[in-house]
Amino acid sequence: MGLFGKKNENYISSKETKRISKENRRITGEIEKKRNRKNIPESEYITKMKNPDNVVEFDNVHTYFFTDIGTVKAVDGVSFEVPQGKTVGIVGESGCGKSVTSLSLMQLVQRPQGQTVEGEIRFNNGDKVYNIVNTPITEMQKLRGNAMSMIFQEPMTSLNPVFRIGEQVDEIVALHNPTMSKEEVKARTIEMLKLVGIANSDGVYRMYPHELSGGMRQRICIAIGLACNPRLIIADEPTTALDVTIQAQILDLMRNLKDKINSSIMLITHDLGVIAEMADYVVVMYAGRVVEKGTAREIFKNPSHPYTIGLMRSKPVVGKQVDKLYSIPGKVPNPINMPDYCYFKDRCELCCEKCSGSYPGVIKLSPTHEVSCYRYADRPEAGWLMGEHLGKEGASER
Repeated sequence: MGLFGKKNENYISSKETKRISKENRRITGEIEKKRNRKNIPESEYITKMKNPDNVVEFDNVHTYFFTDIGTVKAVDGVSFEVPQGKTVGIVGESGCGKSVTSLSLMQLVQRPQGQTVEGEIRFNNGDKVYNIVNTPITEMQKLRGNAMSMIFQEPMTSLNPVFRIGEQVDEIVALHNPTMSKEEVKARTIEMLKLVGIANSDGVYRMYPHELSGGMRQRICIAIGLACNPRLIIADEPTTALDVTIQAQILDLMRNLKDKINSSIMLITHDLGVIAEMADYVVVMYAGRVVEKGTAREIFKNPSHPYTIGLMRSKPVVGKQVDKLYSIPGKVPNPINMPDYCYFKDRCELCCEKCSGSYPGVIKLSPTHEVSCYRYADRPEAGWLMGEHLGKEGASER
């Protein structure tokens, strides 16, 4: 019971918690047992790409967290591709599933509570294509840091404070190049430090993380991520902890290095400005699902989902005077008890009667532009909803 005798709808009794916990242990135990088998045959995790020009394909991926109060559907049917040599930006509010999507690809979701329970994540390593969901840990250890790497948002927590910079970069180079001598490993590390724009590379090699600035530490993280020339770089908010001028330098660095080693970037960020500058394609996520995706030009010129429109309107515009910055009303639904209808309906200023039905399917607005919104079922034209909505707003203001 809540305050003043009112029943709290989120309240769960200890008896119910024990029942949920027991059931979750059974489910995760079965998944872990299957995952931890020895000598798993290649036929279970080697697959084929739908499009060989892609480096990654997410196909109806579901990643859940089995907690004592219920199942959190952090990623709930996500599908998109990362083409070879391109940058794909993933945007959305905090808690929408961006980071969990990337962690699912790296198999770094916290187990046993976190599990990818459905779908495929196909990773093209050139000679082989892996279904990451079923790939055994021994194979993942060969891929992580080598064929795919991750750059985290806070370099101070990513780097070990008790080891020198050189030792930390050496470790990743030596791990994936066992035939290299110590001198060759050190030479490769020095080369990577120079490549990321560190002038005094020999001096920095002997330094500890606390002796470097935030921008320098982030450059070290990029050097570690690119040390083995990965096919895919996952950048999770790589510029959040940096000031604006350093942000620009880091983004330029990532763009140039990507072109140098012909890699792809999966860029996770809240900053639409960063996406506009860096991304070739954009994926918009909300409450664990993809609500809109397309080329960067399509998304910024013709945002079509009401949530994407809300994100665009939330961004301050230089030279435009407003009394109050726009914010999307309401809050994200409870991930343990998601509604049967469109997840954005209760916050949407443009909802219609159809929105109370089942979750909307995917509607193609162009060969590369897709949206999940009932508004486009009868009129699949990109951007018309934003134009009509802003037109009404302008009329009401006049």
